[in-house]
Amino acid sequence: MEPLPRGANFKRSKTLWEIGLQIAGNPDTPYTGDRDMCIVIGSGSGESFKPGLRMATGSPILAHDVVAGDIEMAFVNPSGALTQAYRGTGLFTEPLPVRVVMSYPSWDRFVVLFHERTGLRSLAEVREKRYPLRMSMREDPTHSTRVLTDQLLPLYGFTLADLESWGGSFQLVGPPGDPRRVQGIRDGQVDAVLDEGIASWFDDALAHSMRPITLEDDIFRQTGEMGWRRVVIPAGRFPHLREDYVCIDYSGWPLYTRASLPDATAYEVCAAVNARAEWIPWEDSYTGVAQVGQDTEATPIDVPLHPGAERWYREQGFIV
Repeated sequence: MEPLPRGANFKRSKTLWEIGLQIAGNPDTPYTGDRDMCIVIGSGSGESFKPGLRMATGSPILAHDVVAGDIEMAFVNPSGALTQAYRGTGLFTEPLPVRVVMSYPSWDRFVVLFHERTGLRSLAEVREKRYPLRMSMREDPTHSTRVLTDQLLPLYGFTLADLESWGGSFQLVGPPGDPRRVQGIRDGQVDAVLDEGIASWFDDALAHSMRPITLEDDIFRQTGEMGWRRVVIPAGRFPHLREDYVCIDYSGWPLYTRASLPDATAYEVCAAVNARAEWIPWEDSYTGVAQVGQDTEATPIDVPLHPGAERWYREQGFIV
């Protein structure tokens, strides 16, 4: 059992945490509802609570709150979204002074699949033929996969609204492996899927006549300039993947902050990750605490480490 610090105060804190998990984790809550949590550490010994460290989950544009000082740290999925904030590309009109504290290892890819019956071999052909795709995608329009889709399609000269105008339709789903998507793939009711979370549905799709579509070199160049890395899923990584597949990286969950955060705070958070590593719910791609401060396949880092975090990793011998 996960140990608690001594004292009744931490029993109360743990109780509040469990209540929060239950409410935020209600499967009936839509993706745009109250599903995120903010952990606030501070002092409640006076007439008002004085926050010292606020850490939240949420959308990529929470970076504005972090930089403004309304919260100290936030998790974002995936790493490429934080790169956009740092570069001032995509979602962001100007560079923001964000810095990485740690990156939670999460190996993933964003893929584009078409059913073989469509005969389509490129997103460009969707526009050229005005093909009425039945596309499966996330129901939350603010989800980072929808953001990437909205950034990708205009590079081919069309939008989701254009697709709908020529007869296309959308199957809107919650998580990547939503049973509605899986059933639609198996029944042949889905023509295309643009999404991540591929461990839960990708191989099933390949087994049911859906084929991975590779983006053109110029498209990869443009998405790369935004902050999306080009990567390869090697043949055999999934049982029904017969050839190497070049696609967009969707790995890493950076916990980030602003450059002006005191070094001691970032240092303390890294030390806390190390101290509690045994009880953090890591994914299979986790190889050890050293990984969370390194640029690896599951923790791509294209944004500088915060100096306080960098000092902690150097002191442990995790980076040189």
